[in-house]
Amino acid sequence: MDFELSIINGKTVSDIVHARCAECVEIVRDAYLAHAEGRSVNPNSHFLRFPEKPDCRIIALPAYLGNGFDVAGLKWIASYPANVQRGIPRASAVLVLNSYETGYPFAVLESSIISAARTAASAALAAHWLSGQSRRARSLGVVGTGLIARYVYEFLVATGWTIEEVRLFDRSPLESEKFRKTCHLERHRAVTIVPDVVQLLTASDLIVFTTTASTPHVDDPALFEHNPLVLHISLRDLAPEILLKSQNVVDDVEHVMKADTSAHLAEKMTGNRDFVTGTLADIMLGRRSVSADGPIVFSPFGMGILDLAVGKWVYDQAVASGKDLRLADFFYETAR
Repeated sequence: MDFELSIINGKTVSDIVHARCAECVEIVRDAYLAHAEGRSVNPNSHFLRFPEKPDCRIIALPAYLGNGFDVAGLKWIASYPANVQRGIPRASAVLVLNSYETGYPFAVLESSIISAARTAASAALAAHWLSGQSRRARSLGVVGTGLIARYVYEFLVATGWTIEEVRLFDRSPLESEKFRKTCHLERHRAVTIVPDVVQLLTASDLIVFTTTASTPHVDDPALFEHNPLVLHISLRDLAPEILLKSQNVVDDVEHVMKADTSAHLAEKMTGNRDFVTGTLADIMLGRRSVSADGPIVFSPFGMGILDLAVGKWVYDQAVASGKDLRLADFFYETAR
């Protein structure tokens, strides 16, 4: 029996993900469909918090994914907002993949990139299905222009989206300028940094929220009367009143109704979940539908099964190309 452990570093993960964005989106689609068929186990995330660092946390996301993936594992991801002032990314993570047959870990991967990629792939998948599969936006508005926003933008471009204009807003204009420099300027008529979020929202038909907001900061439903598609990745930007006047699509109903997400606040306000149109898998399978006659909000809580799916895919690519670091004696006593 093979007890080797593979270590896959961030450069290898990055090279694989960026070379195959469209394939990554398909992997995430397959994971969502497997979950919809009941071929997964996705427990609640576990948060490690610190009394003297209330804004910091380390989160454990255990999961199992079957239906051809047949892998279990754990993402262990830290979020330290003050890292941004230190000049390093807010989030750091590792992903452990376990054999479904024996339970033994067989790979450890750098996972901040996997986490960003699965989030961006989920957003691109939702944008495709919730826009009527048009892959066209007159104006993309990005609220919060950090790492996740850049990945979402890259995945949209890589999967064939035509975007005439891009509008950027961040509380730090420097972050918006950094984002602008990474844009494919030749693909757009203009890429503009706007001074306030209201101007961005009212001018954009595809909106991406990727902020670190812990409470809603956008509270006027009138800002969405032009019926945009909103990828609410950061989950807590929108007042519940906005969701109650929108078509709401989520990745998993139970998971998103936690931790005072905007959807959770809407549930508390109404005492029910009737405002949820369905899951993204429901849309893909034709069980539910949305229309252009009202705003559409996609609120993905982000499930561990997606990290497993993308991580296993990256592992397979890395091993096939000999890019993993193989440790043959990590598990020393393997005989009973």
